[in-house]
Amino acid sequence: METRVAIIGIIVENPDSVEKLNSILHTYSPYIIGRMGIPYRERKVSIISVAVDAPQDTISALSGKVGKLPGVSAKTAYSNVGA
Repeated sequence: METRVAIIGIIVENPDSVEKLNSILHTYSPYIIGRMGIPYRERKVSIISVAVDAPQDTISALSGKVGKLPGVSAKTAYSNVGA
């Protein structure tokens, strides 16, 4: 199956959603290349970037599940690189 490289940008405004977010990311861990989290304490948000290499629908499902969490938003940028 063809895969795509993408980055999912996540903003967490509700700390109560972090546990569920980490659970979702753990479920998709086979597709995750790496992740970086930055706590922005002055604004009381966390900024997370997740690099993935996965089929298009897997990336969409991951981003959609993350974006449905309360106080969490997610946007995805895709590379033109396929496998």
